[in-house]
Amino acid sequence: MRTAAITRTTRETDITLTLTLDGSGKTSLSTGIGFFDHMLDALCRFGQLDLALTCRGDLHVDAHHTVEDVGICLGQAFAQALGEMRGVERFGQSLLPMDETLILGAVDLSGRGMLCWDVALPTDKVGTFDTELAKEFWLAFTRKAGCTLHLRKVAGENSHHILEGVFKAAGRSLKQAVALTGDDDIPSTKGSLV
Repeated sequence: MRTAAITRTTRETDITLTLTLDGSGKTSLSTGIGFFDHMLDALCRFGQLDLALTCRGDLHVDAHHTVEDVGICLGQAFAQALGEMRGVERFGQSLLPMDETLILGAVDLSGRGMLCWDVALPTDKVGTFDTELAKEFWLAFTRKAGCTLHLRKVAGENSHHILEGVFKAAGRSLKQAVALTGDDDIPSTKGSLV
């Protein structure tokens, strides 16, 4: 089992998480932000990731530190669980429809952290969640996971559907990329991804 455990404590957040890449989508999530927990659950269910996560953040300020720091820790956990990335597919993609929304997700476990975000959102909030924080989460995740992630809205009118489609498309793409091929090679012409 490819697993990782991360603990991170700052003056803004206190986070503990365990991640299993070869899971079944089981989650235990407590960030204090209901919509964010919903998005993380969607990511894990469609990525077949098991994630136990607790975060106590300075929500009296706003949700920014909590969302960004969870992205940092989840990215670190991905990198730790993947190790040298021997025998992984490396690439994954998804074209995910959800009602009126269509989201393109594509990932390369390249060892280089980059987010290509083209997701226009029609509203500033979904409930109390600031929609701009979704991009902050994925920026933090890609930097620490060392992957290139493309997320693009092809169609969509409802911010909830768009963001849920983003997290599901990312989950499906990551599931493909981390899948094991059955060999022990590092999928790179250079012989290294880290």
